[in-house]
Amino acid sequence: MSDLAIDTRDERIRAAQTAVIARMSADLSAARSTIVTSGRVEEGLTCNVAQGKFRATLDLGPGMGGDAAGPSPGFHARAAIVGCVAIAIKMLAAREGVRLEAVDVLIETDFDDAALMELGTGSAAPVETRLQIAVQSPASPGVVQQIVDRALAADPWFLALRDPQIVKTSLSVQPAP
Repeated sequence: MSDLAIDTRDERIRAAQTAVIARMSADLSAARSTIVTSGRVEEGLTCNVAQGKFRATLDLGPGMGGDAAGPSPGFHARAAIVGCVAIAIKMLAAREGVRLEAVDVLIETDFDDAALMELGTGSAAPVETRLQIAVQSPASPGVVQQIVDRALAADPWFLALRDPQIVKTSLSVQPAP
């Protein structure tokens, strides 16, 4: 634990996570979960996505034939990584009693856009992704680096971006009404 003062909000974060860790430690198998998110595109390219009580609208801009009714799926993917990394770092720091004033995460992703349209020999997958993390903290750079390293090692969306994973697909085709 750091001798740097931790604020009330960070104390609430730490208390909540300590309780979660205690529950999970009691039965690690109960900590496994499946989250279901669904999306539907009908007319145009607008995709309405739902997960539990949350909803999001995704679309492409007019240049791709969409209506710009919402951010693109790529925006949400990058936002998920940026948000997950920033929150994971802040979360771990609060749990460890290390004061972080701010965590900024910037993502830059390079693409071969021709591959999206099945042109050329490139892949539509990102070519390279760079994350820049800036932390404002009274803690020493060594302590902050340790927090960041540990947070990244346990961050689901950073790891999903970085590491290969099993992805299974299935298809069902139904006749139109």
